[in-house]
Order: sequence, then C-alpha cells, then structure tokens
Amino acid sequence: MKKILVGIDFLESSINALKHAISIGNKANCDVLMIWVHRPEYSKEVFLFEPEKLPDIIKEKFQELIDKYQPALKNNKLEYKICEGKVYKELCKEAEVENADMIIVGTHGSSGFEEFWIGSNAYRIVSHAPCPVITVRTQYEFDSDIKNIVIPIDSTLETRQKLPFTTKLAKYFGAEINIVSLYSTTIKAVRNRVDNYSKQVAKYLDEENVNYTLEAIEAENITNSTIEYARKMDAELIAIMTEQETTTANLFLGAYAQQMVNHSPIPVLSVHAKEYIKIQSR
Repeated sequence: MKKILVGIDFLESSINALKHAISIGNKANCDVLMIWVHRPEYSKEVFLFEPEKLPDIIKEKFQELIDKYQPALKNNKLEYKICEGKVYKELCKEAEVENADMIIVGTHGSSGFEEFWIGSNAYRIVSHAPCPVITVRTQYEFDSDIKNIVIPIDSTLETRQKLPFTTKLAKYFGAEINIVSLYSTTIKAVRNRVDNYSKQVAKYLDEENVNYTLEAIEAENITNSTIEYARKMDAELIAIMTEQETTTANLFLGAYAQQMVNHSPIPVLSVHAKEYIKIQSR
C-alpha cells in the first residue's frame, strides 16, 4: 500500500477515521492524505465568520492535526488537500487522482427518512469509490490494533472477492480472520454453495498462513446476524462486499452494505467486486 485517504470534517467521527488511517499506515508503511471538501452553499449557514476567511481557518485546523498526529505516523507523511464540491464525489475523485489504496471515513449513521431517501455521505462514498472503504462510527472506541476480522460468506459469487484485501490487512496486524457462513435459506443446494465458498476461503488463508476460525450460523437477517457475530468475536473490523445476498427480511431495509455502514457499531471494510482484479495486480 502507498496511500490512504481520510475524509475530514474536524468532527469526532473523522478524527476516529484519521486514527484508524494512521494505525494502518504504520503497519502498511504508507502515507495518509486528509481531504476536506468545501461546500459553498453551506458556508453562510454553518460558519459564524466570513466565507472568505474559511480557507485560512481550515489550513490552521489542518496544521493543528499535523502537529498532533504526524509524530504518530512514524515513517510516512501526513498531508492534506482542500477541495470544493460534493463530498462523496470529491473524495472519490481524489482517490482516483492519488491512486489511493483505501479511503477511511467517519459516519454518524442514519435512520428513518434520511436512511431511505437521502442516504449518508459515507454510503455514497462506499458506493462510488474506486478503492476499498473503511467506515467508522463516531461512538466506536479506537483501538490501535486489529486482532479479529469477521468475513461473512453468503451464496453470491462475489462474496469471496473481499478476501485478498482483507488478508492483506490481517497480515499487517497479525490478525485472525473469523469466517462466518451465513445460512439465509433452508434450500440445501444454496447452503452447500455457502459451505463450499467458506472452504475455499479457509484454503486460501491456509496457503497465506493466516490464522482463522470457521463457523456457520442461521441468518434470517444477514445484517443483524453479521453484527451480532462480530460482537461475539470481539472483532475490530467486518469485511463485506458492496454486492451481497438479499433476503426477504432485508428486502425493504436497503442494500446490505448500506445497512452495515449505517448501523454497524464496528468499523466496516467495503470492497467492490470490480476491485478484485486491481487488488490482485498490486
């Protein structure tokens, strides 16, 4: 890995994201680039000073973050960039420009009307990003180490494609991967497919010399089941695909990745199926 992007709005959730980026940056020996996106339409409503002064104030705030956190990023650079436009579009664009390996953003979660119709910037970033994204909730208590990573396996063809990047992170931290087979149906052929995918994942981890556990659970609601299992395993990260199995219990709640980003109290790593080839080539 060479570079991690972090979305910064100077609130607690984005500082949490920055701490995660620094922790991974130290293990992966890569730089961290902080991105703040100026939205002119909000300037008069949000800030109590003249918009013309905003760039200087933001630069001062970034310098404070660099003074505080650069010593923690031991062998690499902590930098910042100021952009203007829509948050998710600018972050994704900068990820392309910088050829970033990962984006890390904080999220406040969402509920009710906002979840169904507006969506959060975090989920929009997950949906449009050209690279894997880690989302971190405001309330999550940061731990500089990752010891357990949960990787849910379902019946979709894409479900295994999060494995290479997740394995890379596990190796950086010496973490254990907890494979959980999600049975969302009683149909034997589907359950057998999940079992076969899980065995393939286990074989891959054996070949990569990564410690793992393997467990199967009944999952009427795959979102709730994944989160409950991650809590049980004291996981610091859940790795998912943005393309995931849909069950009747989940159908009216939105995409699996959206539910995980909005509701998981544990950081979530989201990987697009299209990322598989790119990750393998790095």
